[in-house]
Amino acid sequence: MEASKKTSSYNASDITVLEGLEAVRRRPGMYVGSTGLRGLHHLVYEVLDNSIDEAMAGYCSHVKITLEEDGSVEVVDDGRGIPVEEMPEYGKSAMEIVLTKLHAGGKFGGGGYKVAGGLHGVGLSVVSALSEWMEVEVKRDGGIYRQRYERGTPASEVERVGETEESGTKVCFLPDPEIFEEREFKVEALVQRIREVAYLNAGLEISLEDKSLGEGPRLEVYKYDGGIVDFVKYTNATKEPIHNQVIHITGAREDAKVEVAIQYNKGYVDSTFTFANNINTHEGGTHLIGFRAALTRTINDYARSHGFLKEKDESLSGEDVREGLVAVVSVKLKEPQFEGQTKTRLGNPDIKGFVESTVGARLSEFLEENPSESKKILDKILAAAKARQAARQARELVRRQNSLDSGTLPGKLADCSATDPSVAEIFLVEGDSAGGSAKQARDRSFQAILPLRGKILNVEKAGANRAFSSQEIQAIIAAMGTGVKDDFDREKARYGKVIIMTDADVDGAHIRTLLLTFFYRYMPELVDGGYVHIAQPPLYRIITSKESVYAYSDAELERAIAENGKKKLTVQRFKGLGEMNPDQLWETTMDPERRSLLQVTIEDAVAADMMFDTLMGTNVEERRNFIHEHAKDVRFLDV
Repeated sequence: MEASKKTSSYNASDITVLEGLEAVRRRPGMYVGSTGLRGLHHLVYEVLDNSIDEAMAGYCSHVKITLEEDGSVEVVDDGRGIPVEEMPEYGKSAMEIVLTKLHAGGKFGGGGYKVAGGLHGVGLSVVSALSEWMEVEVKRDGGIYRQRYERGTPASEVERVGETEESGTKVCFLPDPEIFEEREFKVEALVQRIREVAYLNAGLEISLEDKSLGEGPRLEVYKYDGGIVDFVKYTNATKEPIHNQVIHITGAREDAKVEVAIQYNKGYVDSTFTFANNINTHEGGTHLIGFRAALTRTINDYARSHGFLKEKDESLSGEDVREGLVAVVSVKLKEPQFEGQTKTRLGNPDIKGFVESTVGARLSEFLEENPSESKKILDKILAAAKARQAARQARELVRRQNSLDSGTLPGKLADCSATDPSVAEIFLVEGDSAGGSAKQARDRSFQAILPLRGKILNVEKAGANRAFSSQEIQAIIAAMGTGVKDDFDREKARYGKVIIMTDADVDGAHIRTLLLTFFYRYMPELVDGGYVHIAQPPLYRIITSKESVYAYSDAELERAIAENGKKKLTVQRFKGLGEMNPDQLWETTMDPERRSLLQVTIEDAVAADMMFDTLMGTNVEERRNFIHEHAKDVRFLDV
């Protein structure tokens, strides 16, 4: 085809320029993540972040969030208030510019905020664009100013409606039903973010009032004068701390601050949470690298100088010094640089040295000044080192098995022929019976099957030496190809989907939880990356004279029976995957065109850490209390 013919159908008339906030309404997922619950909650976080920026600047001490009965949200703070004076270059109030234009705010020139979390200048304008309506009221300079917006467009002028000596901002908005699939806020999701922010800003009071239940308002207040020290105590509440005093470290320079809190427990996992300007940096970054380097070097220096290490060339590894650690690392800086797939890894190079030198100096002082606490910490770490030595042989075996050469893969793995990980998927199947059925049902071109024998080891209660010695865990690690913990490399993943497929009964649920615990503790990047899924096999097969249908819950069964008008039918209850023939397993659970998968995600790492520790850890009383509290929420139990 001639070049002129190729280009004749694509010319200047095909170019569309989206004016104002139209781009936000056309592609909302680019700005708030999704049009589901995640995006809905993100609207609240964007407004909250503006109030938190005022708090970090030293001008706000209280924020109140109210969920109204009509589905709207109100956020009120006692900060300085959005500027309302006219901007000469636009001929409009600064408040209107902030609410109607992307990348407009006080966080770019350096004069409004030295440190800010809402760095992109899109917060309030995006919320305005994605709301059916938004009303903003500002108190500042002796007056009360108000303006209303409808789907991002001003519906009124900025008006002075009263006088006051107070200052602050009130934002009310109703999420737009044209944009969001769901508009019912999940209070627990909001609480997790509110609690986290309150811990990171000591002394700031954030209250949440829920009027949406129709049962009378419910008010919760979150204020932590101890800041991240209280954060660590809260996280360690489900564990058994080995020393009472939380190690608290602070440091500051002209353009940045660092704050760290540390406490060890009797567990085996490293629970280190990092933040930059209140943003949860799930992927770590330079502040985490600096913290880990300081922790390892300082504890080794102390161990050598105080006779805990006998040989000159003996040293403790980073993995040793982080076993049983709960730590919060928070940095606040003027110009953060975020990197990574989800923009949650801090990239500022100079922060590594700043954090490393600050933590090293202050941690060394604590260890020298608190010998009894230090001995408890060193005893814990030395025990971890001995366990690591015992586990070395098993771990080296696992590393060797991670080769992509199929000859070194587990013998019971029925691999697929696809070599492109993006199309390949692996089913982790409970038992040989179900594994046999799954092997016959699968499409071997892209589906691999790894049968597991019984319940795998609970890695929450067991150390790394036992984990790496477990044949079932060795098989999983070898099949994944990524390595684990510090050796993990997502680029080496052999499958784009990891699908946990267990029976729909209590034992199946337990095995599923054990597997999720393993992935969360040893391969968290797979969970964060959306690789891990849970298969949804049916509970029932309903057979009529003309056809057979499947029900995936008791409610679906009842509906199917009602739709058949109580005609003669047979209901088959599947006790396990092994009871299905391969055709049934394929069409209900494995066929990508017809199956239903649950993708496992971690919205809040702190909450997830505590939940796994409560349900799978060593603290029996905490688990018993949790079961007593939530037993009423159990809807179905197959015994």
